[in-house]
Amino acid sequence: MFTSKIGRMRFFFYSLGVALLEAVLAVLCIVGTIGFEGLVNSAPGPSRQGMAGAVLVVSLLAVVMPANIAWRRSRDANGKAWILWSYIVFCAIYAFLQAGTLLVIDFKNPESTSSGLNLLALSIFGLWCTILVAKPVAGINIDELTSVFDFDGDTPMPAGSGRMASSTAQSSMRNATPATRSVPSAQPMGRPRPAGFGKRGL
Repeated sequence: MFTSKIGRMRFFFYSLGVALLEAVLAVLCIVGTIGFEGLVNSAPGPSRQGMAGAVLVVSLLAVVMPANIAWRRSRDANGKAWILWSYIVFCAIYAFLQAGTLLVIDFKNPESTSSGLNLLALSIFGLWCTILVAKPVAGINIDELTSVFDFDGDTPMPAGSGRMASSTAQSSMRNATPATRSVPSAQPMGRPRPAGFGKRGL
C-alpha cells in the first residue's frame, strides 16, 4: 500500500486529504492548549510554547505522509531526484517556520506576519505541481493492464481474425494435398485371360 505507484489523480486527492488532515490536527492542538481566543489575546513568547510545540510535532509527523506519496508519484513518473528532495526538505522547513510563526506572531499587528513563509509556501506549491504533472515512464506493461482491468483467461482476438485464420488454414490444406492417381493392379502370373466368352485366347 505504501510502496505502490500513484497516478496523477490519486496523487492530487491524496495530497488534498493530507492537507486537510494536517489542518484539522493543528486546530485540535490550538483548541486543546490555549484556544483561539487565548492565541489571539496572548502576547507572543512563553505563553504559547506549549501550543507551538504541539503544532510542531503534528506538522513534522504530517510531513511523512506527503513525502511518501510524493516519492511514489515521482518513481511512477520517473521524476528528477532533486525536485523530490527539495519538496520534502521545504515541507520540513515549513513545519518549523509555521510553529515559530504561531509562537511569535502578534495578531494585533498585521505587519508582524512573515512574508518569507508565504514565499516558501509558493515554492512548495510549485514543486508539488511539477511532481503532479510529470509524465509517466514510457512503455506499457501488459501484466499491469490485465491486472487493472481484471481480464480472465487469454486476451480476446480482434474481430475478423477468426475468419482470416480459417481461410488461411483451408488454402494451405488445398495446396498441401497432392493429386494421387490410381495405380493398376498387377496381373497374376500364368495363362492370359480369354478375350471373350467362347473364344480362345491368343
